[in-house]
Parts: sequence; C-alpha cells; structure tokens
Amino acid sequence: MAGKYAEGTTVSPDRSQAEILSTLRRYGAQGFAFGEEDNRAFVGFRFADRNVRFDLVLPKHWSDSQFVFDGAGRIRNDTAKKSAFEKEIARLWRCLALAIKAKLEVVESGIATFEEEFLAHIVLPGGRTVGSHVVPQLDSGVMPTSLLAIGAAE
Repeated sequence: MAGKYAEGTTVSPDRSQAEILSTLRRYGAQGFAFGEEDNRAFVGFRFADRNVRFDLVLPKHWSDSQFVFDGAGRIRNDTAKKSAFEKEIARLWRCLALAIKAKLEVVESGIATFEEEFLAHIVLPGGRTVGSHVVPQLDSGVMPTSLLAIGAAE
C-alpha cells in the first residue's frame, strides 16, 4: 500500500501556510485569513468576487489512538506520540497547500472554471460553505441510479 502524501515531511505548518499565501497571491487572490482553534484550522481568501474557505480538521491530541502505535505495531512512548502528532499536522498542511495550488493551476490552465473547481469551498451568505450545505443533502434524497441519468438535463 502506498504511503500518504507528504508523509515524513520536514516542512513546518508555518512554512506550508506561507506557501499557501504566496500561491494565492501569485494567482491573484486577495483578502487572506488563517485561523486555528482546538482541532480546526481554516484558510480563507477572496478570489473572483467569491469568498472561499478551506476548513482543515486536525488531530485533537497527541494521545489519540492513531498515534499510539508506530508502523511496526510497537507502542510509542509519549515523546514519539507527540512527534507523530506534530508530523501529521505538518502533513495535513502540506496536503492543503498542494490542493489549493493544483486547483488554481487547473483554473489558470482553462481545464475548469473557478466555480467548478472551488464550489464546495465558496462561502454562502450566513458563513456556511456550499459543501457543508450540499453534502448532507446528497444522502437524504433519491439519487439517480443509472449512469444514463448523469448526462440528462433537467
């Protein structure tokens, strides 16, 4: 099985955040915000008259079960748990930096529009993202079961 993207990164979360900011500026975004509280972080920005927010769920604590065992199944000591916890946070920030850069390049290259690529992260009036509004509805209704319905216009 392949490892997770950026597993073992030595890039700090601060450096990843600086890279995200630099990338957003390079592609013409404005009005940047970063925040973190408890195990949640976010990156917000304005682009093409849209407010956009990426929410990042971080692990809660170094004592969480995901940090108890190492790759060989041995129990980690507290120092190793804390190190694994910090590495996972760094990895998640690297993933977000990659995702934002890739989406902006897809838009810049004309493969998709900004709205197509960032739709789930566009902030609606009231502060919710399109994704947080729509995703729960996907499981609550009757969805098409035929692939032929995918191309059908309503």
